[in-house]
Amino acid sequence: MILKPQDILFLLKLISVGKKPWAFNKLAVDLHMSPSEVHAAAKRIVAARLAIKSDDIIFPNIRNLEDFLLHGIQYVFVPERGALSRGMPTAYAAAPLDSSIVAGNEPPPVWPDPEGEVRGESFSPLYKSAPMAAKTDPQLYQLLALVDAIRGGRARERDIAANELKKRLKQYG
Repeated sequence: MILKPQDILFLLKLISVGKKPWAFNKLAVDLHMSPSEVHAAAKRIVAARLAIKSDDIIFPNIRNLEDFLLHGIQYVFVPERGALSRGMPTAYAAAPLDSSIVAGNEPPPVWPDPEGEVRGESFSPLYKSAPMAAKTDPQLYQLLALVDAIRGGRARERDIAANELKKRLKQYG
């Protein structure tokens, strides 16, 4: 069993949804994934012990998820950086980090998006549908931006993002 980036997107969506009831089909639509992709992601995260299944309900294993996001994700899902493009800000250029970190002269990291309003250095999203899912879920967008700061940020950005991510995971748990 190998974790895939969509598995982490699914887990972050579960954090965003909170402890409210959810359905696979609804999450599939929200994440712009097929229902079979969401089911497969659920199986992989339970097998990897990043989630727990109890009475047909799947919920994140916060302790293991935090450990993976803070110490492993940057080595497993390394972002690709590219040329300047239009897109959606991510990492330190998006909320909540944009208020804590002052950008220098370099272009901000962005998920490439032809409808994007910010011009910056392209930064590959965790999963191809993450930007579309983030457009309709501000909390998911912030979680993805924090994870991106950990995946591809400098030491200070990673530290601030890690502290903010810990707070959000603690609120869930």
